[in-house]
Amino acid sequence: MNPVLALLLRIPVHGVGMLVACLPRSWEMALGGFLGRVALLFNSRHARVARENISRCLPHLSAEEQKALLRANYEHYGRMVLELSHMFAPVPGHFRRYVVANVAVEGYENWTKAAARGKGVLFLGSHLANWEFAAAVGAIREMPITIVTRRLKPAWLHDWMERTRLSVGVRAAYQPRTIPTVMKALRDNGGVVFVMDQYMPPPMGEPMRLFGVMVHTLAAIAPLARRTGAAILPVLPKRMPDGRVRIIIEPEIPLGDDDKADNQRLADRVETWMRENPDQALWAHRRFKDVDWGARRT
Repeated sequence: MNPVLALLLRIPVHGVGMLVACLPRSWEMALGGFLGRVALLFNSRHARVARENISRCLPHLSAEEQKALLRANYEHYGRMVLELSHMFAPVPGHFRRYVVANVAVEGYENWTKAAARGKGVLFLGSHLANWEFAAAVGAIREMPITIVTRRLKPAWLHDWMERTRLSVGVRAAYQPRTIPTVMKALRDNGGVVFVMDQYMPPPMGEPMRLFGVMVHTLAAIAPLARRTGAAILPVLPKRMPDGRVRIIIEPEIPLGDDDKADNQRLADRVETWMRENPDQALWAHRRFKDVDWGARRT
């Protein structure tokens, strides 16, 4: 990126970070909801995707209920954007303090039980509530966390996110070194986070049933657990009405004897989360590519 344009972009990004750092949490939640409603008016492309996903995945909802859900979903996006903006506040230690003040962990004993086996842990995650919170609070609670993610552009944005994540103890695995980084983390008895609610093309993705249709979904978790002996722990982030976020570490999901069946059970868990917390799901993502909705099974 042109250095001048990069500088011009950094000014508002860090400016918003400083702004939200000064806001009481209740004001931040109210402002985020307002910004989400404004975005719904102008973000037509993503709003169309969200509207289509909601109507197809939750057809039992009336038209008015779907409209209300879309509005609540965009309010969630507005709040999440302000939450993520705290990562860009140029104040040392701010993001850690913010997470500690606003995020709680439940089910920590499920982590300690799984980690006691010494084979590492694979966290089944999703883009519900705030996934950065889930990783950050886990690392702050002394879980060795590695997230599997993508590099961001421009480079300065990626470097800043990397520094902020490392400031709370979160490491990341990127292509083309994803597998070696993941394997090292598991050998060190760490926790590796995979999200399973995004479209994943072959070869990493395989068709699985989600909301009644077959769609390509990440297929690496069950085979990796079988190969390494790592435990699989589902992690549900959930924003509460008062703005606090609960990170719920659920009991281990045991493996069966078939990778495809095991991965389908993981996908079923993610679908359950989305059905139970539809306002906080990532409906604006083009999750259902090349899907035959006419062949849907209920």
